[in-house]
Amino acid sequence: MRIGVIDTGCANLASVRFALERAGLDHVAAAKPSGLGDCDRLILPGVGSAAPAMARLAGRGWSELLRGDDRPLLGICLGMQLLFDRSDEGGVDGLGLIGGDIVRLPQSADLVWPHMGWNELEALDADEPLLAGIAPGSHAYFVHGYYAAPGPATRATCDYGTPVSALVRQGHVAGCQFHPERSGVAGARILANFAGARS
Repeated sequence: MRIGVIDTGCANLASVRFALERAGLDHVAAAKPSGLGDCDRLILPGVGSAAPAMARLAGRGWSELLRGDDRPLLGICLGMQLLFDRSDEGGVDGLGLIGGDIVRLPQSADLVWPHMGWNELEALDADEPLLAGIAPGSHAYFVHGYYAAPGPATRATCDYGTPVSALVRQGHVAGCQFHPERSGVAGARILANFAGARS
């Protein structure tokens, strides 16, 4: 089993690859779809903003491939947001693999914007394969200013002044708003679960 890490040109691939190495998971990174043809599962990481990330996905042929591919896919942070229909960040269409929109996280006097730091995960679906072995009260590390409100695809939430979709799934496509590669034991377990989970 090999995991393919999609190099969008706007993601910190090193931290994801180090986490996969620590977990002993075979993986390869590629900037074009032809480089991941022999992979069984795909990870779409991302940092930055939605519009340039979508432009790079389209320019490198990833948008077309991902919309027709049935391999298990895990989006991380911005990569998760790109799985949705549309993002208010730049007013750009996403991949449309998960229904719903990405909107700006509300600001308040009590909370720093963007959301940056550790937050508790609240599982909504006890049967979600990515959450297997994740203890109640586990925390994950978030860095984001836009979010998906809880909807049909939401499998876990966190609270940051409003409920935030922390983990989503629609069929073979899943996403983590947090960074599993920076989320300690819980994050490592999620990546291991992804390596072995059935879609």
